[in-house]
Amino acid sequence: MSDAPVRAERTLNAERSTLNAPPAASPVLDLTGVCRTYRMGDADVHALRDVSLAVRGGEYVAVVGPSGCGKSTLLNLLGAVDRATRGVVRINGADVGAMRDREATAFRLRNVGFVFQRFYLMPTLSARENVELPMAEAGMRKAARRARAVELLSYVGLAARADHRPAQLSGGEQQRVAIARALANAPALLLADEPTGELDARTGAEIIALFERLNRDGTTIVVVTHDEKLAQAARRVVRMADGGIVGDGASAEVHA
Repeated sequence: MSDAPVRAERTLNAERSTLNAPPAASPVLDLTGVCRTYRMGDADVHALRDVSLAVRGGEYVAVVGPSGCGKSTLLNLLGAVDRATRGVVRINGADVGAMRDREATAFRLRNVGFVFQRFYLMPTLSARENVELPMAEAGMRKAARRARAVELLSYVGLAARADHRPAQLSGGEQQRVAIARALANAPALLLADEPTGELDARTGAEIIALFERLNRDGTTIVVVTHDEKLAQAARRVVRMADGGIVGDGASAEVHA
């Protein structure tokens, strides 16, 4: 029997033994002239208007702006969850708008990690089992995904809570599990939607510190937030209004 599948899995595991890939010279995200229009009754709603944005490997970007300015729509396009009405969205060089739904789902599983405001953990599974889910969907063998889950939970400071279910964890601990789950398949990009929105100030500060650590270790991060402290922790801030980008610069410059 050929040992090629075994060698392939060893290679895959070696790649995933690190939390993320090193920064790339070309953009991880590249949006050009992107518009997103929704039909509401007899009217067109222009959620995004001619948005162009590039995010390179290793960047930490916060997207800020008032409610209804297009932040969530932009995040959905960045994560290949939605499709642009016009324009091009590339993730890791791939035109996700040209993909069929099944292709986009498979691409998203292996290339994009999501962190949400409300955690969305499976209540009947342990922390470790929640982290294993994306790896199981990607076809990783049980022993390999268990080892990877333990590694990630240790990284976020929850090695001792690996067998606890979400109801047995605090809000901050649940968000740490969610972050570990988002990193499970060593994605090129980590997207976060209001990751501190459900947390108290002290716990939110801990999550902000964890995102900073992730970025120092090479993770490319784009976070949508109303949390000024989280935005200030990012290295770059993109400000939106009325479906367009109205500001883009280093965090210190934007908050000066």
